[in-house]
Amino acid sequence: MAEIIVPELAESITEGTIAQWLKQPGDTVEKGEFIVELETDKVNVEVISEEAGVVSELLAAEGDTVQVGQVIAIVGAGSGAATTSVPTTPVEEKAPEAPKAAPIAEESTSEQDRTIASPAARKLAREKGINLSEISPVDPMGRVRVQDVAAHGSAPTPAKAAPVPAATAPKEDDGRTTREKMSRRRQTIASRLLEVKQNTAMLTTFNEIDMTNVMALRSRKKDQFFEQNDVRLGFMSFFTKAVVAALKKYPYVNSQIDGTDIVKNNFYDIGIAVSTEGGLVVPIVRDADRKNFAEIEGNIGELAKKARDNKLALSDMSGGSFTITNGGVFGSLLSTPILNGTQVGILGMHTIQKRPIAVGDEIQIRPMMYVALSYDHRVIDGKDSVGFLKMVKELLENPEDLMLNS
Repeated sequence: MAEIIVPELAESITEGTIAQWLKQPGDTVEKGEFIVELETDKVNVEVISEEAGVVSELLAAEGDTVQVGQVIAIVGAGSGAATTSVPTTPVEEKAPEAPKAAPIAEESTSEQDRTIASPAARKLAREKGINLSEISPVDPMGRVRVQDVAAHGSAPTPAKAAPVPAATAPKEDDGRTTREKMSRRRQTIASRLLEVKQNTAMLTTFNEIDMTNVMALRSRKKDQFFEQNDVRLGFMSFFTKAVVAALKKYPYVNSQIDGTDIVKNNFYDIGIAVSTEGGLVVPIVRDADRKNFAEIEGNIGELAKKARDNKLALSDMSGGSFTITNGGVFGSLLSTPILNGTQVGILGMHTIQKRPIAVGDEIQIRPMMYVALSYDHRVIDGKDSVGFLKMVKELLENPEDLMLNS
């Protein structure tokens, strides 16, 4: 017999949430095979079984909060006979009272167990008495989300005979609202953003960039770039390189506060904000100053894929010195990004929009992008913040120089 224990996750993480059981009682499991997915403040972690055997008991249900070191399942010797399982609702505990219906209930429960669903979706389905196996999810991978359960639960039902006029349904049961528990990651994001707003003297300065030359250079070089490097040339590598150059000239933007000290970082680990279904994550491009355009584009592509697949490790997101976030991919024209953790600067990119611009004595239509630098005014003065953003603008409007000097 072997115990499945919540492993050490990271120095600052002491607990997690059971996101999804990948094995159920009675399932066989090989040594090293994943058995459960845990959701933590930062990443999802899949836990393996250290022994081969049969899952005999689950000691925590999906959605439960579990502590590091806690035993959450038992793997015993055998070849597939299920023994016990964590009951998820009182209804399942009382199932033996209806022996004739037991086979149907067991089959239904088995179908629900095999259905891939988020913890919030399972909870809402239990509350509404909906069988997960009857829901048609929107997700092409077949994962049931809380929205699918809510939509299924609001489907028309047969009319009931002799309704009581005085009966009034609870507000949350009349279809007008849907309550969803915040995921652990969303709670953490919320608390940290609030902490940053309360504990920093955050200010934002703006500028705009004429993207004509970057777009023209990218258009000319993208095919050759792909053939040589097997990675596509995007805008993020240009912005990352411009940011690194500006950070070298304005080192306080690449710093952090430690008590009464300012710690200037002599490395350039640039965080690239990525939006995922579970919330915003910021994986890090390490030593961006030592990498060429192809290496940066490759790193960003790999990290973005890991983020979307919930495969980011804690090491992928720790220790960044500056962050870039691109709200333009969602159509944002202008925003004031919030600082990331202890960093004192973050650059916000926005959508490219054609606008009439004065070029010399003429008015021309140019592809323009607003950019925003949010910064901690306790460390960075207006002169440095404006100078930093102006340098980023100048480098991106002269991208050949940026590429040659990288």
